[in-house]
Amino acid sequence: MKIQSPYQTYKRFRTLQTDTITSLPIVILMPHSACNCRCVMCDIWKGNHNLKQLSEADIQGLLDSLRKYETKQVLMTGGEAMLHANFFRFCEILKKEKIKISLLSTGLTMKKNAHLLVDGVDDIIVSLDGNEEIHNRIRNIPGAYLRLREGIEAVKSLKPSFPVSGRTVIQKLNFRHWAAILESAKQIGLNTVSFLPADVSSTAFNRAMQWELEKQHQIMLGEEDLGELGEVVEDIIDNYKGDFVSHFIVESPAKLRNIYQYYAACHGFNDFPYKKCNAPWVSTVIEADGTVRPCFFHNDYGNIKSDPLDKIINSPQAIRFRKNLDMAEDETCKKCVCYLNLKPHIQI
Repeated sequence: MKIQSPYQTYKRFRTLQTDTITSLPIVILMPHSACNCRCVMCDIWKGNHNLKQLSEADIQGLLDSLRKYETKQVLMTGGEAMLHANFFRFCEILKKEKIKISLLSTGLTMKKNAHLLVDGVDDIIVSLDGNEEIHNRIRNIPGAYLRLREGIEAVKSLKPSFPVSGRTVIQKLNFRHWAAILESAKQIGLNTVSFLPADVSSTAFNRAMQWELEKQHQIMLGEEDLGELGEVVEDIIDNYKGDFVSHFIVESPAKLRNIYQYYAACHGFNDFPYKKCNAPWVSTVIEADGTVRPCFFHNDYGNIKSDPLDKIINSPQAIRFRKNLDMAEDETCKKCVCYLNLKPHIQI
């Protein structure tokens, strides 16, 4: 854990206290709206025919704001960010600003881009949904698991120390295979793996509206699944103690139990697990059409194609949003599956 300078810590503390951004350590960037998977729990790929993407001019236009607010990390996500023809040019521009670049990827094109990745980004986070059979079924892409494994191997062959981590959405189609997911993560060479429940209630990820109940129940664990999920979670905690100690499993046992609590809350058996989050104060999301959001799940408050980023994130609307946001009561926050809590003194 690296500690920030006193001045940087003060600026981030002031942001949290005043709701006016004076430091923006993390920016989440979606260069390209399309995706090369057809995942059952995500609708991004359904918009592939309506392509949206950021231009080099858009990236250049962000630099003054990134410098002003001392942005330390850009997370490239999507869709699949590498589908953008200028993806590595974007990385080059940001690297010159000494910004760390993290890529969230399906992994399907890692192999052919391996030599560019080891120089162009600092770490990669890939989606892993199960062993080979389950992963391919959830991704709806034949050979997806093999291409993911070969991509990791290609990157590691060029730079063995290059960090590649995995992220798994635990849902109805894979929760019984949780142990197999962990074994697969080790076999394909991931450095760490993390777990989260499926978002079934928001309009994020290219959903024009909230999913109907029938679609939700294809992904969300049913009431009849909860007992088995609880047993699976406890088995993981009992059988993989060393992986918690080594942090190969990123979450603590308590956070894995929260996945059970989340699905139980979906059926009204308990409250949704408490989440401490400061994402709207330490980060922002910029979508492929330039839309700026405080996080993936809340409404937008501007567009970089119309206004500079610094003006958008400190507009009266944005400040009012942060000032009035009560995460303990806000329904979107209570049901959130992907949250961030970055303490002011921690350096990225």
